[in-house]
Amino acid sequence: MTTHGDPASHSGTPAVAARTGPRDAPADPSASPGAESLAAALEALRAAIGAARFPLALPSAEPARRDAAALTDQLDDYLLPRLSRLDAPLLVVVGGSTGAGKSTLVNSLVKARVSAAGVLRPTTRSPVLVCSPPDTSWFRQGELLPGLTRSNEPSEDPRTLQIVTAPALPAGLAFLDAPDIDSVVDANRALAGQLLAAADLWLFVTTAARYADAVPWELLRSARARGTVIAMVLDRVPPEAADEVSAHLSEMLAEQGLDQAPLFVLPETRVDGQGLLPERVTTPLADWFTRLAADTNARAAVVRQTLDGALAALHPTVEGLAAAAEEQLTTVDALDERVRAAYRGAHRTVEQGLSDGRLLRGEVLARWQEFVGTGEFFRTLEARIGQLRDRMVAALTGRPAPAAGLRSAIESQLVTLLRGVAAEATEQAYTGWKAHPAGAGLLDPALARPGEDLPARAERLVRDWQRGVLELVRTQGSDKRFVARTAAYAVNATGLTVMIAVFASTAFIPTGLEVATGAGTTVAAQAVLQAIFGDQAVRTLAAKARTDLLDRVRTLLDDEAGRYLTRSATARLDTETVGALRAAADRVETARRRTGLTTGGPTG
Repeated sequence: MTTHGDPASHSGTPAVAARTGPRDAPADPSASPGAESLAAALEALRAAIGAARFPLALPSAEPARRDAAALTDQLDDYLLPRLSRLDAPLLVVVGGSTGAGKSTLVNSLVKARVSAAGVLRPTTRSPVLVCSPPDTSWFRQGELLPGLTRSNEPSEDPRTLQIVTAPALPAGLAFLDAPDIDSVVDANRALAGQLLAAADLWLFVTTAARYADAVPWELLRSARARGTVIAMVLDRVPPEAADEVSAHLSEMLAEQGLDQAPLFVLPETRVDGQGLLPERVTTPLADWFTRLAADTNARAAVVRQTLDGALAALHPTVEGLAAAAEEQLTTVDALDERVRAAYRGAHRTVEQGLSDGRLLRGEVLARWQEFVGTGEFFRTLEARIGQLRDRMVAALTGRPAPAAGLRSAIESQLVTLLRGVAAEATEQAYTGWKAHPAGAGLLDPALARPGEDLPARAERLVRDWQRGVLELVRTQGSDKRFVARTAAYAVNATGLTVMIAVFASTAFIPTGLEVATGAGTTVAAQAVLQAIFGDQAVRTLAAKARTDLLDRVRTLLDDEAGRYLTRSATARLDTETVGALRAAADRVETARRRTGLTTGGPTG
């Protein structure tokens, strides 16, 4: 076997440990000032991450969900338990590609067949943790990797952690044989990543045939970014290709900023009857770990380097989560605005319908003409305004008029308008959401149509408004002097005339559309009311009736929009989530710097 890397890896304290901090770095957690505040900051960060959700179908959502889950796992599995016990045994996670020989290597290093090598690929089984008998309690109590069930036996459940003791393994050191990082089984790959994130030191195993594969290098770059201590094993190398392959791998490591990682090259060889590699092959690597286990300060330095690197990597990752959360918020706002814009447009259409005379066409106009007189009446209205007052007084004092037909026509016309604008707004809102991937994910087929009870609610709205107009006339006209003002027929007739006035013009000034509809219509409405109340009363009644109608319409349309907004509300983050994420990450970074993990003491 040949070893490449820092010459210090051949003898004495392993270089990987010696480079991480001073020899007298304390192992006791109490020797790290600020450890309690750092732990509290990490707990706050965990809570902030747990509050963040990414339900909308955005490109950033799935990566954010993965990052949030990975951060939560790392906090629970490694950062919090390791910070509480810096002097706990060093955990070496052995990771690598399918068929790289990880289990065989672990068995050979501890001189016992503790981890079954997978003959069939992919192999789904529980990960195996091998430790010295004195260290068993630390790993069994479940502070590290608390989400895995402890067991003494192998299992096909990947969420079970089999714990095995090996007397040949020195105290202070443990090996964890992880699943294949490139397994075709999703659960295996996910677990491998989770276990690697809980490592104090990665022992990365690859082969002469697969060392250039993309998946291992992606994980190695991730480990480098987190400051994790790494050692490499190049396994199954043909003797004639050892120099060439190891030199090429060293170049690749240097290109990725990993040239300081020790590289151990294991030649292609046969295993013995127990499935173990010959000692002559594993001795240099075993000796390297033995020296590491024997040196308390070296182990502490490795732990502190990896811990500090993982903590330092939190801030940029959390910033990414905050940015993704912001995008969720702005997207919900944008989707809501599409809905509100559609229903605002519907409300404007109703406002225009009350101003441009369109509601006075057809049945309403015909019933109004019947109510106040014949078509001849309109042609002679301006010359006979005095006669109009006399006729209305006569009508109000007892002569019945076709009020029921007019009231029904008004109701029908308004209901038709409301159903039309609601249907148009629904179509616009549905189309607006469907055009956005995040909106499309929130849609339900029922949202393509107005609410099933819209027709009934529209009819009830108009009837309630009509009753409100009559009540308005009754209260506003109670102190006016006109003939038979207490008669129910007088109130009804006047109320219907107010409704027509609302339909005709808000200011009682005929417009071009109103003239086209029938110029006499507006003038008739105005003249009738002026004959009873006078000009100012006319304006006041019509303005109040119009405002009341539009308020009721707004409530109806808001209810319709609410069918969409209720769905988007389920995807809306608390507005404080983004700020909480960033504040928690800042707090962790400040506490990390003050704790001074890699310097052996606090800063600032």
